[in-house]
Amino acid sequence: MSKPKVYVTRRLPGEAMDLLYQRTQVTVWGEDAVPPPKEVIKREVADAEGLISLVTDPIDAEVMDAAPKLRVISNYAVGYDNIDIPAATARGIVVTHTPGVLTETVADFTFALILAAARRVVEADRFTREGKWKSWEPMLFLGQDVYGATLGLVGLGRIGSAVARRAKGFNMRVLYYDVVRREDLERELGLEFTDLPTLLRESDFVSIHTPLTPETRHLIGAKELNLMKPTAILINTARGPIVDTIALAHALRERRIWAAGIDVFETEPVPPDHPLLQLDNVVVAPHIASASIATRTKMALLAVENLLSVLEGRVPPHPVNPEAMGKR
Repeated sequence: MSKPKVYVTRRLPGEAMDLLYQRTQVTVWGEDAVPPPKEVIKREVADAEGLISLVTDPIDAEVMDAAPKLRVISNYAVGYDNIDIPAATARGIVVTHTPGVLTETVADFTFALILAAARRVVEADRFTREGKWKSWEPMLFLGQDVYGATLGLVGLGRIGSAVARRAKGFNMRVLYYDVVRREDLERELGLEFTDLPTLLRESDFVSIHTPLTPETRHLIGAKELNLMKPTAILINTARGPIVDTIALAHALRERRIWAAGIDVFETEPVPPDHPLLQLDNVVVAPHIASASIATRTKMALLAVENLLSVLEGRVPPHPVNPEAMGKR
């Protein structure tokens, strides 16, 4: 019996590629730093039964129509806003993702951005490396305290909840806003449920943990930023388009908020002339919140297991559209 054909849009870490080579006929895009163009994806999936995609790969109806044999799209991410789910379901293509395994690692990185932005770590590092440090100074790189501050979480899913647990170690007051109220976590962690305007007005740190949907696109714009304290810090490790980054750049430049820590952008990679990159009071990272060796390896293994499960007639661990199963 011949092995199913699979296309992978970027080389995966750990043992994941070995599993694919053993159980499928796999083709992999050859460049790690650059995603494959859409025309390449369409060509490579023409006779493929499985596709492993990344958040950088827009998988729309056009791509699916180029792949008449495609049975499963396994997204190497917890989010799947890069995939047209209704189009996949209509074609009987199962879409899967990799939730859970990256929760703690992303929560760790969220706190890394909180601390780095609050205490101006990147500015101080650059200042020291450039030989500008002459003496200990009472006013040198004064920042904001984290311990005992108020943290506002926009979204209280897996990652938001994990950030809340870390915040308790810093004795923080934690507010949250979500479409679903979690009274169990309120009791367990002492969280306070509130509306978004109140959260923005009262928080010293605002951290984004909601998925990207049509409703959350530019959820944080100029109006919302104007509600925040001038000493407040905005953190985003979710999806770039949730924040209007041009409005954010204006707010940071005009010192209407203190600082920001940003791991995700509306356009990735971020253009080198983006106004955020011209500012000292923002810490920027290249979408690496889940980038620990252990976590990225677990994500890869889960993405492969999702893919193989569908191809081998089993229920995948994490289907996004289980109603598509059995349509082919």
